[in-house]
Amino acid sequence: AALITAAIIPFSMLLTITGMVQTRVSGNLMSLGALDFGLIVDGAVIIVENCLRRFGEAQHRLGRVLTHDERFNLATTATDEVIRPSMFGVLIITLVYVPIFALTGVEGKMFHPMAITVVIALTAAMLLSLTFVPAAVALFVTGKVEEKESPVMRGARRLYQPALETALRLRIAFVAGAVVLVLLAGFAASRMGSEFVPNLDEGDIALHALRIPGTSLTQAIGMQTALEARIKRFPEVERVVAKMGTAEVATDPMPPSVADTFIMLKDRKDWPDPRKPRAKLLAELQAAVAEVPGNNYEFTQPIQMRFNELLSGVRADVAVKVFGDDLEQLLAIGKSVEGVVDDVEGAEDVGVEQITGLPVLQITPDRAALARLGLNVDDVQDVVSASLGGAVAGQIFEGDRRFDVIVRLPEAIRSNVDEIGRLRVPLPATADGTRGFVPLADVARIEVEIGPNQISRENGKRRVVVTANVRGRDLGSFIQEVQQKVGSEVDLPSGYWVSYGGTFEQLISAAKRLQLVVPVALLLIFGLLYALFRSVKDAAIVFSGVPLALTGGVAALMIRGLPLSISAGIGFIALSGVAVLNGVVMVSFIRTLLTEGRPLDDAIREGALTRLRPVLMTALVASLGFVPMAFNVGAGAEVQRPLATVVIGGVISSTLLTLLVLPALYALVHRRRPSASLDRSARAAPS
Repeated sequence: AALITAAIIPFSMLLTITGMVQTRVSGNLMSLGALDFGLIVDGAVIIVENCLRRFGEAQHRLGRVLTHDERFNLATTATDEVIRPSMFGVLIITLVYVPIFALTGVEGKMFHPMAITVVIALTAAMLLSLTFVPAAVALFVTGKVEEKESPVMRGARRLYQPALETALRLRIAFVAGAVVLVLLAGFAASRMGSEFVPNLDEGDIALHALRIPGTSLTQAIGMQTALEARIKRFPEVERVVAKMGTAEVATDPMPPSVADTFIMLKDRKDWPDPRKPRAKLLAELQAAVAEVPGNNYEFTQPIQMRFNELLSGVRADVAVKVFGDDLEQLLAIGKSVEGVVDDVEGAEDVGVEQITGLPVLQITPDRAALARLGLNVDDVQDVVSASLGGAVAGQIFEGDRRFDVIVRLPEAIRSNVDEIGRLRVPLPATADGTRGFVPLADVARIEVEIGPNQISRENGKRRVVVTANVRGRDLGSFIQEVQQKVGSEVDLPSGYWVSYGGTFEQLISAAKRLQLVVPVALLLIFGLLYALFRSVKDAAIVFSGVPLALTGGVAALMIRGLPLSISAGIGFIALSGVAVLNGVVMVSFIRTLLTEGRPLDDAIREGALTRLRPVLMTALVASLGFVPMAFNVGAGAEVQRPLATVVIGGVISSTLLTLLVLPALYALVHRRRPSASLDRSARAAPS
């Protein structure tokens, strides 16, 4: 029986991979990592357990081993008994993944493959559970089948029976306690931090080095060489690669004053101390590079840097954008915002976008002096243009192509203010045709000023950006504190305003979309439950498993210190279906006993005790399937960990509360209902 149940996994995977090929879903961290073998075998577990129970009862009644035809007839009957709740359970689990398809943008790209793969896998498992499993049980389970409990189940039953009696006796207290737990979980969730997706440990470090605007390429290379030499001293570093300037194919242009430095780390087993935390290494690197003068730094990761840049136009986790007209005013406000953000707990690498600092040669003609000498501004501009910008002196022909020859003064003179001042401006010709000259310094003011390095615009409006990375804190609470402090401590003149950018924008967008779609999915789940039971009360009783499961999911996140994220949200969505499945199994059996004329309390008691094994088996296989994801430390584990943690915690709480609260709630709801009416309701939806 165990092999038959386990055989569902490889067969379902074959069908799933076929479906992935047809839907063009690649095998990756999200698509394959979300497959839970526990969910895949849920339907098979319920059918196999019921078939074995019926086989054991029949053999005990007949006193002999069943014949071939008897096994097939009993397998058909036993499957028919649970096929309806089993099918509806799988349909409900499948349905809860529908909201994921409503996600758009980055979050949609990340989680659509997961939803597609899970839906395909569950559909394949349901088809195999309804066809292969009953036939295999009837064909291969040929020996003596005894309804004999394992020591573990006997121990569980001994613990569960007195707890169940207490729950039925104190039904109001148990139901009220469950409501209090749900309210406490909701309150705790509202106080938890949030982030878009957990940061992946990419294994390498990206260092964004910023130098004074106008730094020459030669100076920048020298500073970069000194920086790399300092980084290479660390034994954990394997090699350092840097990129600066604009390539021929300018997909990522940057001036010589900016460099992307990629620090490739060795495998942890090659570190002097393999248990050294990454955060400690990062702090040591920050302290070391701070000793190299003339640089400002932003530490991030290669993929994360590009990801942030694509989302918000900056490479940091958070961007505070100040909009207005005057550059000087924008810079002053940006400096104020920088000071506020730097004081917020968790802020690292805080800096203002470099919009000034570029040396600009300013030549202002002295119109009065020009007038005295009979010159005009054009005369000065001609000299300056030819000397500094260059003038066309001729052309070079290569075949049918021609190239201009540009002549200008050498760099040493162009960058020297005194030499520029000695440039000669020709005077008007005298009566005898001779021409004199006057130094440029006599007819113009020559000086080097600090001008704009760049003028950034967004939606046609000038803006300056304050950037910050977040470490040791969740992004959601960090943004909330920044918004509160900037709003109260930074004075904005009329015509200036602040907006915020970063990955949290995707978190807000996804949350708003899920707030619309998830209630619809939950309503559809309730509709399926009503279609199964033909009773609003029974559908509501089973549906109560959803908030009870969410309680455990929130508690698990708090215990592990994980914030709410889209990954955790997907876990809550998946948990909703798993939580309902246990309730469907138990309530369906209780209703079956009611149709046989059992008193309400006896039906609840026997239904709960009889369904203890399949409920525990379903919970165990569902939660154990997520254990590798919850404790994985490999690549991509950061994204899977919140999802798995929510499901495991939720399944545990849902199982415990289902076994105790659901019988108490069922007895409480139906206590004043006449038994004849109950019997009619149960017969309306045979299980």
